[in-house]
Amino acid sequence: MKFKAVIFDMDGVIIDSEPFYQEVQIDLFHKMGIFVPPEEYNTFIGAGMREMWNMIKSSRRLTQHIEELIKLNNNVLLEYFKESAALVPTPFFTDFLASILAAGMKTAVASSTAKPVIEVILKKLDVYNSFDIIVSGDEVENGKPAPDIFLETAARLNVIPSECAVIEDSTNGVKSAKSAGMYCLGYHNPHSGYQDISAADKIINSFAKINIDDLK
Repeated sequence: MKFKAVIFDMDGVIIDSEPFYQEVQIDLFHKMGIFVPPEEYNTFIGAGMREMWNMIKSSRRLTQHIEELIKLNNNVLLEYFKESAALVPTPFFTDFLASILAAGMKTAVASSTAKPVIEVILKKLDVYNSFDIIVSGDEVENGKPAPDIFLETAARLNVIPSECAVIEDSTNGVKSAKSAGMYCLGYHNPHSGYQDISAADKIINSFAKINIDDLK
């Protein structure tokens, strides 16, 4: 299979950010008087903010509107990453990205994270301008594991889904990519909690182990 585009999830793939998110989320939950056990929190990884808060609102019988909860959460995350100076890309990611660009392939980020947060992180990593497009979960009707975000990304890149290779680290992300009819590389990141990525076409644990010739 010769691919025309490579689509990256951001959190846990481009940057090992899940420990940051967990710190922020657990602190926010605590301030709201909510306890979310680790095994439940792991099910939210890779899913959209709306999906997460819909589940929490229902199970905890919260009175706030979903939009209010999402806005609060996104504002906290945005301020955290704006103030954070210790952001570095996943090892060997920039080398792999450079090889994709050199091969003339299209690149995109398709992340459940809010667009302003994505932009702050990618700019701090100095890779923002390396992507043709960036699509956030806010821009589609249904978040991962639904295929919406990847189908929207392919449409904006002007490629068909089967011409796309996706790199994902979460159960929800892999399901989303495969539901969209795309080839999926499952990136095993131990900091992303327990994630069943067995449905991926291939599983890797380092960007150094991806052969660009397999994607050209």
